[in-house]
Amino acid sequence: MGRQQSGFTLIELIAVIVILGILAATAVPRFVNLQDEAALAAVRGVAGSIESGAALNHAVDIAVEAGLTSTATDPFFNIDNCSDGGRLLTSGLPAGYAITAAAVVDKAAVTCTLTGVSGQTANFVIIGAAGGIDP
Repeated sequence: MGRQQSGFTLIELIAVIVILGILAATAVPRFVNLQDEAALAAVRGVAGSIESGAALNHAVDIAVEAGLTSTATDPFFNIDNCSDGGRLLTSGLPAGYAITAAAVVDKAAVTCTLTGVSGQTANFVIIGAAGGIDP
């Protein structure tokens, strides 16, 4: 009686290795691109937070000027430059981020540029404010 051998042939093993190589070659570039997209999303998130803070700061400025509240109860930041945008964030501008300086006039909206750690940039709109007491 002959013995029955079981296992994979060399051709089957080579076919599996080739298929895995093709899958790896197509999947790796997708994962590398995710790092760039994540860095851009982080910069856009910080820029969006600054823009939201600027809108809230402007709303308090209007309320104070209308006599609906006072700077004693609702202080707001004086904004006269794009670089003041970092002060609108609770914990300040994250390390490695920079805002391009540009003058901002009271009640005027100006588009500013934020640069992240990896060089990614995002724009945000900031609205000038004057007469506040910086908290």
